Amino acid sequence: MPVAVPPPHRVDDWAASGVAALTGRPDGPPVVPPGNAASTARSLARHVASAAAIAGRTLDLDGARLLSERAAFTGRTRGGDVTVGGSGRLLRTADGWAAVSCARPDDPVLLGALICADVDPTDPWPAVAHWLAAHTGDELAERAEMLGLAAAPVRPPRAPVRVPSPGAARSVAGLLVVDFGSLWAAPLCAHLLGLAGARVVKVETPTRPDGARRGDPDFYTLLHGGHESVCLDPTEPADRRALAELVAAADIVIEASRPRALVGFGLDAEATAARGATWLSITADGRSSGRVGFGDDVAAAAGLVAVDAAGPVFVGDAIADPLTGLTAAALACSADAGARLIEVSMSDVVASTVARPHEPAPVAHRHADRWVVDTGDGMVEIAEPGTRQAHGTAPELGRDTASVLRSLGIPTAGVSTVVGQ
Repeated sequence: MPVAVPPPHRVDDWAASGVAALTGRPDGPPVVPPGNAASTARSLARHVASAAAIAGRTLDLDGARLLSERAAFTGRTRGGDVTVGGSGRLLRTADGWAAVSCARPDDPVLLGALICADVDPTDPWPAVAHWLAAHTGDELAERAEMLGLAAAPVRPPRAPVRVPSPGAARSVAGLLVVDFGSLWAAPLCAHLLGLAGARVVKVETPTRPDGARRGDPDFYTLLHGGHESVCLDPTEPADRRALAELVAAADIVIEASRPRALVGFGLDAEATAARGATWLSITADGRSSGRVGFGDDVAAAAGLVAVDAAGPVFVGDAIADPLTGLTAAALACSADAGARLIEVSMSDVVASTVARPHEPAPVAHRHADRWVVDTGDGMVEIAEPGTRQAHGTAPELGRDTASVLRSLGIPTAGVSTVVGQ
């Protein structure tokens, strides 16, 4: 039986994306990943650009390049079975492999609870690896969800997965986007909508600011430049009222947490959509799931890994995040987006690009001082990740709280985060 060869255009898109340069062993060549996520990302970005063009705005967006650009800012490169960011691992289980993240300050404690033993907070991996080797992926999944730990077994690509598809493009120019998201997926969605002409207001709380503020400042500026920052404390009555009125004024709401989080703030996604807004709900594995996940472990668990003789390696840098952010932005830029609660599952988004048996990965090799790969139609260069120009500066936490509320006719009296009332 002849060996299946990946389509040349798919290899071209991966090679140009910067993701292939981030995939593979640290001491080995770059690896072209399976599936068509890079090609899908280009299609999604074209949809956002079409929506912007309706309002006379020109966007030069290469969606495939967006998948790798964070690494261009951080300077990190491929780590094989260690994430590009260094906070996750691919480890053997009793019946396969698992992706485990340790990115948050409390994660070492959670990992200790997972294995019912103390772990070294500076290096929890030996103890975790020992436990995983004696337990199945299903055991890990059950315990990780219960603990709120970003960890899951690596499964083979699923049967074809359907995710919402963008409809006819609509302009979002002048629409109010209220972004409750953090890290990468939701902020990228908001960033793209802002480039297409929307007004973007980022909402954080005093106790839970966006963790990406502690990351690379230039990358944070890229995603948040030109946006407004509102900080409200939902435990304070006046702030809670202002938060509800802000959401009531929104045309598009973006959330990227388990639904109970905003329910606890007194916000109702279904009611907001019913009055005509678009509510984008970005989750690790759907609104009905309690699973916690980050871009690397979600992608690996959904089947997006490259495999060599030593086992699986991570694909790119937290690739589920930018791929999901692009998907959410394209859906928001669709004519049928209004009056809808749109679920965007990171797991489903990734799985929809790899729902097929793994194809043989084209092997990169050195040509002069470059890595190149054979597409079957010729050699193409493996591109490194690249950066884009930021539009404006990123606002300090809560800088625009008073001005945003007043511009929308929302009273600021008693709002705890408004100074000098």
